[in-house]
This record gives sequence, structure tokens and C-alpha cells, in this order.
Amino acid sequence: MEFISKTAAVNLHSVVFDFDGTLSLIRKGWQEIMTPYFTEVLMGTPGAGTLEDENSCAREFIDFLTGKQTIYQCIRLNEEVIKRGGKSLDPLIYKNEYHRRLLEKIEYRRKGLADGTIQPAEFLVPGSVGIIECLIDHGVDIYLASGTDEMYVKEEVALLKLDRYFKDRIYGARDEYKLFSKAMVIQRIIEMNDLHGSSLAGFGDGYVEIENIKEVGGIAIGVATDEERMEGIDEWKRQRLIKAGADVIIADFTELEALENYLFGG
Repeated sequence: MEFISKTAAVNLHSVVFDFDGTLSLIRKGWQEIMTPYFTEVLMGTPGAGTLEDENSCAREFIDFLTGKQTIYQCIRLNEEVIKRGGKSLDPLIYKNEYHRRLLEKIEYRRKGLADGTIQPAEFLVPGSVGIIECLIDHGVDIYLASGTDEMYVKEEVALLKLDRYFKDRIYGARDEYKLFSKAMVIQRIIEMNDLHGSSLAGFGDGYVEIENIKEVGGIAIGVATDEERMEGIDEWKRQRLIKAGADVIIADFTELEALENYLFGG
């Protein structure tokens, strides 16, 4: 657990969790689907550069927009296609094809979790249930806000058996993308509960949710899990989360006592 700032929680009331990469690893490896697909699209345009250049371009804007709804990455892809003299398409076409490819890759995970041949712990960031139960024991309201489509988020929350904790406080992306954002969810929570500053905290592995929490004066905890080794810190994530304004960086939730002391004093 690495402290980046000296900001501490005060009378913590509500916590917002990101989902993919923060709690769930069901979609681990999604970049390995999106980046080659987007590169393939860019290489099919009249003004395409080299494979290396187009792969680099796709990877850069995908990384930058991680944490926002998937549609924003697809909107940016369409903009890059137009720049290269390609035909403009509805970004939903790109989103649907990406999602088809991703679901094909992760279907065995979803199926295994559904039929019990895979246990939820295999696709949860270590310590996830512990921190959730700790927050609930302290009387904290917990919310989940994801850039993944809400229908799939709710399905995967249930597959990981986390639905009993979050209940109806689960928010995800919609095709009418302007009707949802993590910032909107955070603002709604603040208004509903009359929250101020560090009475709100957020956990996330992406730039967007950390930035959104800091914009309203909340406590931002960056989750920099190394999803390949499943131990230690992913340095690329760490640097990105620090740049976004994270107050604390953690590898996962296994340092529960230290996290509890930070959030509630001790």
C-alpha cells in the first residue's frame, strides 16, 4: 500500500467501485481483443500507415480512454478512420463487433462461473470480498459504476456472487451513452446523500474513475493489480493512476487491515 498524498477519509459514508480490473477479472485480456481489431480496421483504410504505426495509434487512444464507456473508444476509432480517408460508420457497429469477439474469448469463463466448474475467487481481484464486507460492516454504502454495458455488468456481478452486496446500486453503460457516465453516478450519490469531500471514496484501476472522484474532493484509491502474475504492482497502471490523482496505490485488497485503518482510523 503506497501513500501518494496525505489526504485521509473523514466520516466515510459512500464508496464507488469500478468493476473490470478493480473487482472483476472476467474480462482480463480485453485489450488483446480490442487493439488488434482496431488496428485491423485502421489498416483497411486508404491512408493507412504501417502495421506498427496503426497498432501504436490504436493502443494509445484505447489506453487513454480506458475507464470510459467502450463507445468512446469506438467513436475515436471512427474519427481515425475518417482521417485516413475511410468511410464513417456508426461507432455502435465497431462496439458490437468488438464485444462479439470479446465474448467469444471469455465465454468459457462466464459459462464455468454459471455452472460452478469455476469458482468466483478465480476471477476476483484478491481480497475483493474482504474489503466489501469491511465497508458494509462499517455502515458504508457501496456502489458499482462500470464502462461496460449495464446488462453484462449485472450478469457478471451475479456470476461472481457480488450481487448480494451491491443489490440495485449497479450502474453500467447504455447505447444512449450520453445518459450515463461515472461522473454522473458520482454526482447522483453526492446529491442523494448530501456528501462533502472525503466522506466519499472510490476504488478504480482506470484514469477516468480516479479523476472523477478527485474532481469532487473524494478519496481515490488506485488498484494497480498485475493481472498476468496476480501478485505485486503493475507499474504502467501505477504511473497512470498517480498521474490521474490517486491518493493511495494498492496491488489488490489483501492488505485489509491497513486499508481499514486508512479509511476509518486506527
